[in-house]
Amino acid sequence: MQFGIFTVGDVTTDPTNGRTPTEHERIKAMVTIARKAEEVGLDVFATGEHHNPPFVPSSPTTMLGYIAAQTERLLLSTSTTLITTNDPVKIAEDFAMLQHLADGRVDLMLGRGNTAPVYPWFGKDIRDGIPLAIENYHLLHRLWREDVVDWEGKFRTPLQSFTSTPRPLDDVAPFVWHGSIRSPEIAEQAAFYGDGFFANHIFWPTEHFQQLVELYRRRFEHYGHGSADQAIVGLGGQLFIRKNSQDAVREFRPYFDNAPVYGHGPSLEDFTDQTPLSVGSPQQVIDKTLTFRESFGDYQRQLFLLDHAGLPLTTVLEQLDLLGEEVIPVLRKEFDALRPAHVPDGPTHAALVAAHDSEASTTPSSTTL
Repeated sequence: MQFGIFTVGDVTTDPTNGRTPTEHERIKAMVTIARKAEEVGLDVFATGEHHNPPFVPSSPTTMLGYIAAQTERLLLSTSTTLITTNDPVKIAEDFAMLQHLADGRVDLMLGRGNTAPVYPWFGKDIRDGIPLAIENYHLLHRLWREDVVDWEGKFRTPLQSFTSTPRPLDDVAPFVWHGSIRSPEIAEQAAFYGDGFFANHIFWPTEHFQQLVELYRRRFEHYGHGSADQAIVGLGGQLFIRKNSQDAVREFRPYFDNAPVYGHGPSLEDFTDQTPLSVGSPQQVIDKTLTFRESFGDYQRQLFLLDHAGLPLTTVLEQLDLLGEEVIPVLRKEFDALRPAHVPDGPTHAALVAAHDSEASTTPSSTTL
């Protein structure tokens, strides 16, 4: 089981003192948070991709490359790479380069994002969102697995005898997660390729995401990648932890009430009851997170959102200490004890290389046919 954090990189005013960090401060804070995540024993740091204020992570691979140089063990990922508006060729090149620089500590999550104007900004039509996601990933998948690609599709210029460089590290493409909050077509796409499916169920009720995950699991088995319970699932979550639950609620409430996304909407109590948001003591966070397995089955990756809504960096670092010291060790032990032996662990480059080498050794060469 892999545990980590993801960031959306928002620049938000702290409602308790009226201070808004600069973009420079926010970018540097995200790097500090990633380093702290490794220090406290987390497995994954993931960043979103946005091209509009109040967000700063417009170039995820630049940030992750910088973090790669300052970490040794941390898996570096994205919580959204826009497969609809980015050129698949550039995604293939950028992430292969990052894969080499990070010695394989790289994967990515593909998504369509939640900012409608990003489509015309990059010359696309939002009405083509699903077809773009399907066609662009088909090309990306080939670019990482075929040395020479001829391509003609609907949404980009044709390719003739094209080789994406650099080639993936050890001839193994980065692991891909397909993220979706509402589209069964994306769950189907993830299942077709045998990739991971990430349900970032932080805003909507659990029942909605259960349907998407169950669809993905059924179709993963249908396409012959393994049994339904061996499908690779990731989940999102949100946390605010203090030693005492009353202190956690009191301190987090002004940030929740004024958050740009869900502020001035449902109460903190209602939102905590209906979504994965956990605000309380370490034990309360542990207890709630363990219920995710009851709703979704055994899964491979759990990412938490901690640095949002104007929370100051010092508070986020305190949260990471509590998460790493008091929550993750218990969750890791409990999830590992519950997971059956035939259900895979979270994807790593080493595991993908071993599977690739094993497959190659059992495939007859052309000389023996």
